[in-house]
Amino acid sequence: MALSASCSDDPAEPVAAQAGDGGAAAVADATGDGERDGDAPTALVQPLTGEEVDGDLPAHPVLAVKIDNTAASAPQVGLSGADLITEELVEGGLTRLAVMFYSDLPRVAGPVRSMRASDIGIAAPAGATMVASGGAPPTVRRIVGADVATATESEGNPGYTRAGDREVPHNLMVALPELAASLADASLKPPPAYLPFGANPMTGGEPARAFEVAFTPGQPQSWRFDGTSYTRPGSFAERGDDFAADSVLVLRVRLTDAGYKDPAGNPVPETILDGNGEATLFHDGMAVDGSWRKDGLEAPLELVDTNGDALTVPAGHTWIELVPVDGGSVRVSR
Repeated sequence: MALSASCSDDPAEPVAAQAGDGGAAAVADATGDGERDGDAPTALVQPLTGEEVDGDLPAHPVLAVKIDNTAASAPQVGLSGADLITEELVEGGLTRLAVMFYSDLPRVAGPVRSMRASDIGIAAPAGATMVASGGAPPTVRRIVGADVATATESEGNPGYTRAGDREVPHNLMVALPELAASLADASLKPPPAYLPFGANPMTGGEPARAFEVAFTPGQPQSWRFDGTSYTRPGSFAERGDDFAADSVLVLRVRLTDAGYKDPAGNPVPETILDGNGEATLFHDGMAVDGSWRKDGLEAPLELVDTNGDALTVPAGHTWIELVPVDGGSVRVSR
């Protein structure tokens, strides 16, 4: 990716996820039992963060909660308990978050909004269950046709409530422990690694302690590296409850028309998280350019640097930005 330089109160209380008997995720052996013959057991690895797990992985599926990302959504709650977040373009030049929860479950998350066909490529590789208010009929048909599980308010699932201090449609919240308990299955196997995790010294990278991404012209979102993690100065999250990103992965993506309009008459875009494109990994105040590849919506993400060598994402919490090739931009402040 050619990057242009510019000059430039209390969090929701997380609770432990229900433990299960699932096997190891993202381990080197192929036995399926978490160890190789004659070796000590291989540590379990959290599939969304690449971090070693002390104990069992959850018995519920990954929950991909669709959370509004506009001023009307403020304050967003529960983001600090997420393992990974993906930001995608929706109609009207706005964005929405697919917030993935697995290892920890905030007591409440939201505000919950509707899903999009773009979510197929986000949720499918993790075997995630979409947690949303519902979806337009064309979207529901696409989601069902792709075998992506859903647990929406419109389906009558438990855990959904309407906050009395918020206005419709920004008042739908979900109690994740209650919803997860209804989906728990001790025989459920954990998903494979969501990203190509590994040690990454950011060799060949350039300083990038601050940068902006824009999904549409004139609407940039700023990121700042504070010496430990990446934060969003313009975040809509509740104070003290924002997502602290160890890495930010920017993927340049193609858009297509989803084939219908929202109630305001805006065409609904669809992000194509399939094929290939440019990528930039931000970590530890540095940026490394490369490219991504995904051989199908359900396929895992592959990354290489500009030399064609494998590019890995350091273990930790990652925010993924799906920035359109047409109309989107990435600007780095060195």
